[in-house]
Amino acid sequence: MKKFFDVAVRGAAAGALVGAAHALVNARLMRVPRADPPLCQEKVSVLVPAREEAHRIAPTIRSLRAQRGVPELEVVVLDDGSSDGTADEVRRVAGDDERIRVVTGQAPPSGLPGKPHACAQLADLARGDVLVFVDADVVLAPHAIAAAVALLRENDLDLVSPFPRQLADGAAARLVQPLLQWSWLVFLPLRLAERSPRPSLSAANGQFLVVDAAAYDRSGGFAGIATAVLDDIALMRAVKRSGGRGVVVDGSTVADCRMYEDWAEVRDGYEKSLWSATGSPAGATALSLVLAWLYVLPPIAALAGSRAGAVGYAAGVVTRVVTARHTGGRVWPDALAHPVSVSVLLTLIARSWRARRAGRLRWKGRTLREST
Repeated sequence: MKKFFDVAVRGAAAGALVGAAHALVNARLMRVPRADPPLCQEKVSVLVPAREEAHRIAPTIRSLRAQRGVPELEVVVLDDGSSDGTADEVRRVAGDDERIRVVTGQAPPSGLPGKPHACAQLADLARGDVLVFVDADVVLAPHAIAAAVALLRENDLDLVSPFPRQLADGAAARLVQPLLQWSWLVFLPLRLAERSPRPSLSAANGQFLVVDAAAYDRSGGFAGIATAVLDDIALMRAVKRSGGRGVVVDGSTVADCRMYEDWAEVRDGYEKSLWSATGSPAGATALSLVLAWLYVLPPIAALAGSRAGAVGYAAGVVTRVVTARHTGGRVWPDALAHPVSVSVLLTLIARSWRARRAGRLRWKGRTLREST
């Protein structure tokens, strides 16, 4: 038994070292929006779906008003059935800025996720050559949109997802949120992902999506992925299926987002989506076992005196350090807690599947009944 344990630990350490090496390579290859983008010569539509966002949408709207380098800019905010005065707050902050308009959205069919339905309505209203989807909790730098469009065009891409810097203050958010960027920096070969249509090589963050309008139309857009809980990744896959090219990029220099404030928000947010991210119960089990093997077993072995375990633990910490330094995250002491972060993620995966089976998936007051 001890021999099997030692072999498992050495294998995990080797795997963690490979992951660290891949993260370092990806960090060098990762595309980053320019700090001094050229003047955008295209009409750009910024599309903001908003539901119950009155308490935090004001900084988003102010940042959109401050955008520079995009002479032909329109901003459309869709109020998705809010009861907290979201639309009034947008109008108050927008003031007399004629580029910004607020529309009232239609509710999604019962059981379907609201966001893709809202985004589909927004796209139908857009007049731009480039569509920029921005969540109501994202704050953009003044050059963000011009830089993102330049990155899209200069690299001959059809969709880019500038991943915002994730602001995490509470213990739960600090443990879990960094794993978002970490997952694709460690496991996704970024340059191959740009060219490959394979669904497994797709990653995106719907907080900030920039897509060529013609490519969006060819893909079927959000209307074609109406049942998707992870609509951002679903859109990336749809664009690739229709012949387009796209990839996730580092957006930490142009956008910030504070998704969750406390454990309850972290728990509920991941509960509604992790079941979809893992594909099936078998897939969730396999992924959980691999993550536990690579990043939980080595530190446990290290506590028992295993040198291989110590190496594996150190390699896991390195992946977090690389991720934080290249995506605007907090490095220390958070990277040292990587095994704890992974362990919390594993519990959230299990919780999400339990909620899925029990039919109690909900988000922003709406029940999610679809299985897609």
